[in-house]
Amino acid sequence: MGTIPYDSDGITNQFDMIWQVLKVPIIIPALKLLVIMCLVMSIMLFIERVYMGIVIVFVKLLARKASKRYKWEPMKDDIELGNSSYPMVLVQIPMYNEKEVYQLSIGAACGLSWPSDRIIIQVLDDSTDAGIKSLVEIECQRWASKGINIKYEIRDNRNGYKAGALKEGMKHSYVKHCDYVAIFDADFQPEPDFLWRTIPFLLHNPQIALVQARWKFVNADECLMTRMQEMSLDYHFTVEQEVGSSTYAFFGFNGTAGVWRISALNEAGGWKDRTTVEDMDLAVRASLKGWKFVYISDLKVKNELPSTFKAYRYQQHRWSCGPANLFKKMAMEIVRNKKVSMWKKFYVIYSFFFVRKIVAHIVTFLFYCVVLPATVLVPEVEVPKWGSVYIPSTITLLNAVGTPRSLHLLIFWVLFENVISLHRTKATFIGLLEAGRVNEWVVTEKLGDALKIKSTAKAPKKPSFRIGER
Repeated sequence: MGTIPYDSDGITNQFDMIWQVLKVPIIIPALKLLVIMCLVMSIMLFIERVYMGIVIVFVKLLARKASKRYKWEPMKDDIELGNSSYPMVLVQIPMYNEKEVYQLSIGAACGLSWPSDRIIIQVLDDSTDAGIKSLVEIECQRWASKGINIKYEIRDNRNGYKAGALKEGMKHSYVKHCDYVAIFDADFQPEPDFLWRTIPFLLHNPQIALVQARWKFVNADECLMTRMQEMSLDYHFTVEQEVGSSTYAFFGFNGTAGVWRISALNEAGGWKDRTTVEDMDLAVRASLKGWKFVYISDLKVKNELPSTFKAYRYQQHRWSCGPANLFKKMAMEIVRNKKVSMWKKFYVIYSFFFVRKIVAHIVTFLFYCVVLPATVLVPEVEVPKWGSVYIPSTITLLNAVGTPRSLHLLIFWVLFENVISLHRTKATFIGLLEAGRVNEWVVTEKLGDALKIKSTAKAPKKPSFRIGER
């Protein structure tokens, strides 16, 4: 029985015929429509970035620090009242199987400088590994033996993940005596003076609900991927958070390295687990109640960046899916709200959610990874130079202001962002459509002490001169 000859030329000709038949009536019009859509989204993102760039320039020139915009005075001892003059502070550390970092976070929290009888450290351990659970409990007992008021709290389920743990933590009777709650994820290590620098804002300004600190990355130089993450997050903290705070508009709680006024947290409805961004959810609800937030750019809290692509991808899924899902759930609630101004509602809906959390992801993937490459195959469709070169270049340069030491890595950052944009866009649509993985929560892997050992092992190989070092 003979074999059927393979006619590659015939198949190629068939594809060519199909292409020619579809090209003029379908492909060219569709591609032109996509180009117009992408150009519109690019302009929206461009205007947003330029606006924030202008605001941040004025903030820096006028030195509009938070301590100048709000009343801030260092706390002093009261001879008559003694330590009772200091507010009671709860420090929450939610964790889940954090074998590598639990000692670092608990140690940093217990090292906070504050009157010992006016602070409670609450370790909320959702660990499912019995061995790790035992280690965390022993660590808490060790600090308790030193006179630290530390509580080790567990629950019999992981309902609501982090939001569920924080909500359960607020139900304990001793929390009723607390005025403020500071929250630190398991890899965050606040400096001893953290409370002395944040609490005065809340104490002297009754309209403030949240004081947010900046993140400082201990492993930014570990590899090229962590350098890319640093560039994106530094822009977020240097520009986005600063602009939202200095214009009294809105900025989101980062879920950690912040202090909440407990009465404001309760008035906003407390922690909810309806999305994977419980921190942003709480911030939006508190903002709609009329509460103000303060961002302190020069107060930095050390933490760790994901050092594997798998861990980073899961994190980005949560950070992209959650805001899109929250936007869908809260858009009309924000519109109908009567306590905040039209400007604030517009800022939250259009600028914070729509442009930054939806448009930015979609245009990065659709325009730069799909439409522009497609126009190479369809020369009949042209993209104006201002849309394909000038706007993207400007946006890229504006993003680099947050991390000037990495300017020489811009081309790598662009490539990295384009690669991850596929995952972010997919997660955004999952959030908007409430598809299968909408509530997926994978805890970001942390290395902690293992990271230090790894860095030490690499140290002898470090070259004597590297461009862009601090």
